[in-house]
Amino acid sequence: MKEEIRSKYQAVIGLEVHAQMLTKSKAYSSDVNEFGATPNTNVSVVTLGHPGTLPKMNKRTIEFAIRMGIACESDITELQSFDRKNYFYPDLPKGYQITQDRTPICENGRVYIKDDNDEDKAIRITRIHMEEDAGKSIHDVDVHDTLVDLNRAGIPLIEIVSEPDLRSSHEAYNYLTEVRKILRYLEICDGNMEESSMRCDANISVMLKGSKEYGRRVEVKNMNSMRNVQKAIEFEINRHIELIEEGEIVAQETRSFDALNNSTISMRSKEAANDYRFFPEPDLLPLTVDQKQIDAIKAKMPALPRDLFIKYTQKLGLSEYDAYNITDNKDLALFYEEIIAQTKNHKAAANWLMGDIKSYLNHNGLEVTDFPISAKTIAEMISIIDEGKISSTVASQKVFPALLEDASKSPLKIAESMNLIQDSNEDSLQEYINEVIASNSAEVERYKNGEKQLTGFFMGQLMRVSKGKADPKAASQLMRKALDNL
Repeated sequence: MKEEIRSKYQAVIGLEVHAQMLTKSKAYSSDVNEFGATPNTNVSVVTLGHPGTLPKMNKRTIEFAIRMGIACESDITELQSFDRKNYFYPDLPKGYQITQDRTPICENGRVYIKDDNDEDKAIRITRIHMEEDAGKSIHDVDVHDTLVDLNRAGIPLIEIVSEPDLRSSHEAYNYLTEVRKILRYLEICDGNMEESSMRCDANISVMLKGSKEYGRRVEVKNMNSMRNVQKAIEFEINRHIELIEEGEIVAQETRSFDALNNSTISMRSKEAANDYRFFPEPDLLPLTVDQKQIDAIKAKMPALPRDLFIKYTQKLGLSEYDAYNITDNKDLALFYEEIIAQTKNHKAAANWLMGDIKSYLNHNGLEVTDFPISAKTIAEMISIIDEGKISSTVASQKVFPALLEDASKSPLKIAESMNLIQDSNEDSLQEYINEVIASNSAEVERYKNGEKQLTGFFMGQLMRVSKGKADPKAASQLMRKALDNL
């Protein structure tokens, strides 16, 4: 599509994120909540919707939903009720889904992202509500029949519904990234979209820039990767613009994303704003949440990624790049917190974490929880570097590998045993300097003739002669003084 046509229009996007909760049992039964089990083994008469069976509320789901609401600065609903969402579910035997239509557990709120200009932007949250998942229909195993696995039926979900505040596929990607990060920090959901434990529906429309009236909306359902969400949104934006430019009307419908062709296909029309039938769930009592419960849950919550990001950039002086990469993974952030609890050199701690440590983890396919060296030991290594006992280069090339072999030893003991302690003695350094000057007479003449940039060359030679043991800071001052006095 030509840019002059595309630039006339503004996309309007809202996302609905469905996150499976990491509870041991299902939302309204004692059936096991577990991914990867043999099909149709985590089921009981409740999951199968047998007559006479009754649901029972899983209290853990309430706590998880409140955690997410607090993290999103939402209002927690004091008195809640449950509803039946009636629709044709081939993979939900009782024929309806227990959800919260009238009284979502959380309302309002916001999630902070970076917009297309890399500026902070708050995406408003309409509601967060609890519901149960449907089973899984499998279409690619049998060429003639659809298979149904009911293990997923009844697994607890929270659905996080945003306002239509997103204006591009890039913003949608950033929003999903942030929501998943919050879910993982709170240990509500593992966020593994490839396992469908987190899924996304996108509501997309376009309007002329400057218009106050939204265009006709299309919903793209059940996307299980953030890249697919981006691709689906891009496809729909272009499709809508092309239809409008040709004088056609965008049909309000539900569509599915075809990942093979990077396109969407129509599933069903959705002319009404709501194509479900809701009525009150008679088998679950209303739920009351008071401020005391909310405060107790809030007191147990960990620091959230945005809070840590602000701390690292505004208080510790890290770059936004470092802060983003550290907070991207909860375990990485916790490890960093352990290091900086024992050293004031926050930048060095970030450099070690994002450099040598992360390189080792990536090379060996490990998580930071499997890293053999303790945070305390990393802090000790930073300390002996700051004290001038070893250089950063020696620490990285000699001490760090030795610690990986035997993490029980201290960095100082390793440096001493390998004869790596830096020499700061002026007499010793002067001997190294004299040797370097005597061995490089041609470069000395060039320096005397004005090529002051050769200082780096002389320092390299000094480190070679001293086998890396010379204190660079002290040696640099002495080297420059010796050269200038020639």
